[in-house]
Amino acid sequence: MTKNPKQIGSKQPSHPLDDLIRTDRIPHIWCPGCGIGTVFSSCLTAIKATEIPYNEFTMVSGIGCSARGAGYIKLDSFHTTHGRAIPFASGIKMAKPDLNVIVFSGDGDLFAIGGNHFIHAARRNMDITVICVNNLNYGMTGGQVAATTPSRAKTTTTPFGNPDSPFNLPLLAYASGASYVARWTILHVRDLTNAINEAIRKKGFSFIEVLAPCPINYGRRNKEKSLDTMKLYQEKTIIKNGADPGRADIDFERGVILGTFVDTDRSTCDDMYEVTCRQCSED
Repeated sequence: MTKNPKQIGSKQPSHPLDDLIRTDRIPHIWCPGCGIGTVFSSCLTAIKATEIPYNEFTMVSGIGCSARGAGYIKLDSFHTTHGRAIPFASGIKMAKPDLNVIVFSGDGDLFAIGGNHFIHAARRNMDITVICVNNLNYGMTGGQVAATTPSRAKTTTTPFGNPDSPFNLPLLAYASGASYVARWTILHVRDLTNAINEAIRKKGFSFIEVLAPCPINYGRRNKEKSLDTMKLYQEKTIIKNGADPGRADIDFERGVILGTFVDTDRSTCDDMYEVTCRQCSED
């Protein structure tokens, strides 16, 4: 009979991210087949790889499945109100400019009720990193249509198919003034982790869209299992760094473009405030 490791006095193996996870809150609430855990793990790995002290980070989230990430990370974190993660993050950054502020949330929270805050934070070039887990619907509240739901896709509120066109998130971020814009999927873990690392180190507003399956709500209604979605990520994506964000619509029939679309340098919100304050004092 094989003995239980505890019976022979051996220690249980530790997870390499245990120092960043609130293990007392595990198991998490994410569904089997969901991609949020992969994105969260990539985020933690990227944070660790920066070698920046953990007390120089904070994570902010809104409401939704992805937003639970702020409750599982062993850092200063804020689980805020629906659609308001970016205003909270902006306030934190302006109060403590030396902090590395990460917003970790979903497409519904960031681009529907929170869309106005997104475009103005990007316009002002707030020095924050925004990671959007895009599962193409409101996963937590029952699978309703979102601003990112593909045309003709079925949801609880569009049972005959979505009649509207979805946002092109990289294009929206670029047009609003973001300094760093990228898109990956949960299949492209190494690329995603590297992108988050770059985004954290980048001065200015950084945005990363991550395509992830929602098997319970979106997947069931569109007869698409998580493995089917992963196959799409493998066969119907094209990596084109520097591609025109205007051509980055999510259309798996034609192919979905992944990569880093924007990586530019311009003055941040903090820089402009400092210049303005200096000019005022001189006057």
